[in-house]
Amino acid sequence: MKTTFKYDHYYNYEELKANLEYFAEKYPDLVTLEVNVVTAEGRNQYGVTVTNKKTGDALSKPGWHVDGNTHAGEITGSMAAMHMLDYLITNYGKDAEVTKLLDTMTIYAVPRITPDGTETWLTTPYTIRSVNKVHNEVKGGVKEEDLDGDGVIRMMRIPTPYGAWKKDPENKDCMLPRDPGDRDGEFYDIYPEGIFEEYEGDENLKTKKNAWALDFNRNFPYGWFPENRQAGAGKYPLSNPETKALADWIIAHPNIGGVSTNHTSGGMIMYPPGTKPVAQACPDDIKAFRTIAEMCKEEMGYQVLNLYEEFVSDPLNYDSGAFDDWCYQSEGIMSYTIEYWDLANKAGVPYVANQRAKEPAAKSIERFNACMKWVKENSPEDFVGWKKYKHPYFGNVELGGFNYKFTHQNPPKKFLKDLMEQSTRFLIRFAKSMPNLQIDDVKKEKIGDDLYRITAMIGNTGYLPTYVSDEAVKMGKAKTIKVSIKGGELLSGKECEDIGHLSGYSRTKTGACFYGNIGTSASAKAKKKITWIVKGKKNTRITVKAVSEKAGTAEKAIRL
Repeated sequence: MKTTFKYDHYYNYEELKANLEYFAEKYPDLVTLEVNVVTAEGRNQYGVTVTNKKTGDALSKPGWHVDGNTHAGEITGSMAAMHMLDYLITNYGKDAEVTKLLDTMTIYAVPRITPDGTETWLTTPYTIRSVNKVHNEVKGGVKEEDLDGDGVIRMMRIPTPYGAWKKDPENKDCMLPRDPGDRDGEFYDIYPEGIFEEYEGDENLKTKKNAWALDFNRNFPYGWFPENRQAGAGKYPLSNPETKALADWIIAHPNIGGVSTNHTSGGMIMYPPGTKPVAQACPDDIKAFRTIAEMCKEEMGYQVLNLYEEFVSDPLNYDSGAFDDWCYQSEGIMSYTIEYWDLANKAGVPYVANQRAKEPAAKSIERFNACMKWVKENSPEDFVGWKKYKHPYFGNVELGGFNYKFTHQNPPKKFLKDLMEQSTRFLIRFAKSMPNLQIDDVKKEKIGDDLYRITAMIGNTGYLPTYVSDEAVKMGKAKTIKVSIKGGELLSGKECEDIGHLSGYSRTKTGACFYGNIGTSASAKAKKKITWIVKGKKNTRITVKAVSEKAGTAEKAIRL
């Protein structure tokens, strides 16, 4: 796929900023670049709007949104947003599909929701959930630190007769759980590479909890719970400037009908609701969710999962305050979370999505060792075998293992480009599933001296209905279609008429019958005819205009 920039590495803030500014400067008729919020460290959370401005205002067209880096270290999601933008902008006017897409739709993006957190994640060895801001810190324990200065925090094994691990006699790089009957031998505890931070209590070690624990994907209003129920949720919904800016961005663009919020990892595309069973959701919405997600499975091989029933392992203590649930259950937007990259699957030991907490420990160790083997064979530069290190507190220890950030959490750089191309192919297909308002025809029939019957057929040729989801209708969020007529003297009919909603072909009933034929049992109510009586002289211009918040604007004119 042709792009302007390369996708063989991960962008730091300055490179991302420069690339976005380049597109805005070089393609002013396509790209609008805005600053949603300036972060605590002075970086911009950018909002990007891409559409052909000459074919209409951005808000007059169906809208679709993509974002990345809700979580600081899940940078593949940010790169996926950038790659799609790059591909569309670069190929506008050269590729017929891209050109039509940007002529008739508006693509919105917030490529990096947490620029401060991501920059710290990229430029230091530390891990961060969403932002480099201390949150509910618990003092004491083994604190992550790059002891040997190689830029990576790996594993640290400490010899101790109380240890729960032992060396694998058949593989010097692997560790095995200590058997219940193991009395004699070398035993170890394994902690992150790091320093010891003293704490009150006994002498038993523990890993210090990450103090940068705010979780932006637990800070959105729908289903929000306080910290005692949902760690990382923040003081109140949208208490983080970055999450509030993202919510404001979505609300400021009411034409958005679809959202892809990009994360890592696991090789999954997940859809709401994430707070209740599917049986309690709108059946037609669930059908559409699954059908669109199947395109991701086709393009990327990813599992299609409902958040509540197929992803979470505990239906009583599900993850809450998530962006995708807020988009769908508060705003009626068809929203997905994509978890890019799946090291376990590459290594031949895939996860069963909602069974991770229940599977035997031996399976987890088998998976870890298989992943480590895959990294050694396919990205050896990201792996270091155990090596001795003189620790200032623990004495003789050993450091080793893979670079978690760029093997497990994100793909090694050499695998990034192919993944981004797969992603962009799916995201374009998803964007094209939005509703699409049309005026099929406007006809005139002379019924008297200077009297004409005007008929217009208004239709939605898109997959989704003009209201996008039944959830939007249920919540009163769905705006109806307004059709207006101008020109001549209106004798019958309304100058501006509310025609309600139009279905998309996702609501058409199709299937195969018992005897083997396929067919349509009931087509979607995707079009509607309107009639007016108009008085006017010959050659008077009559203009019919249809406006839908989610499906765009259509206009046609005839002369009497």
